[in-house]
Amino acid sequence: MSLRRRLPFSPWHLALAPIAILFALPFAWMVISSLMSTAQINRFPPTIIPGSLHLEGWETVLGGAEFPRWFLNSTIVAVVTVISNLIFCSMAGYAFARLKFRGSTAIFLLILATLIIPFQITMIPTFIVMHDLHLSDTLGALIVPNLVTPFGVFLMRQFFLNLPIEVEEAARIDGCSRFGVLLHVATPLAKPALATLAALTFLVSWNELFWPLIVINTDSTFTLPVGLTTFQGAHSIDWPAVMAGNALTALPVVVAFLLTQRTFIASLTSSAVKG
Repeated sequence: MSLRRRLPFSPWHLALAPIAILFALPFAWMVISSLMSTAQINRFPPTIIPGSLHLEGWETVLGGAEFPRWFLNSTIVAVVTVISNLIFCSMAGYAFARLKFRGSTAIFLLILATLIIPFQITMIPTFIVMHDLHLSDTLGALIVPNLVTPFGVFLMRQFFLNLPIEVEEAARIDGCSRFGVLLHVATPLAKPALATLAALTFLVSWNELFWPLIVINTDSTFTLPVGLTTFQGAHSIDWPAVMAGNALTALPVVVAFLLTQRTFIASLTSSAVKG
């Protein structure tokens, strides 16, 4: 207690700050490497602080490549995927949590069972479906398979199960419909869970590489992870451009987490209703 009175911050920060710095070092090294030349990056032992700054990597990414187009494609895919998951997973999760219908438990278990199926097993059927829908080599092929995810349904169902049902019954007595209860009562209380779902969905969608490599073939429809692979050749790698592209790719993920960290932590540490 005496140490807490003397310090302007929590004593836990004395232990957490070095750990945070340790985790930030790879990102700092990535940014520093993007300002080096290829010779400086390949030097051994490595140069921690470069003697001179080089912007060739940033010029390659922002000028010579289709990076802005790839950034826009990734943004479209990630934003649409997040919004669709928030809508559909909320509706499905609420239905499994509150609506009792024949076979609801069996259907929910089947949905959960899909989580243990490796993507390598489903990628060929998914590719055939996208081809039959004429969505191959389009952003739709990246969005449609991820419009709703089993994990999102599970997350929202578990959160709605923990909501006090008395709040919903009071709204029903006042004449609110079932959809109105979901929209005006359950959804506002589920903001921590929605923020968690949005952050995790954005992270997965933004960094997806394997599926876009299969279904996307045209440079103009590349997403950022796929586009960055074009800087890596069979015999040489443009490391400054790779590091600059990775820095710009990681920036939206960091910003998204900073914007949702409070509600993300609240979903793990607090209940839905306080007081």
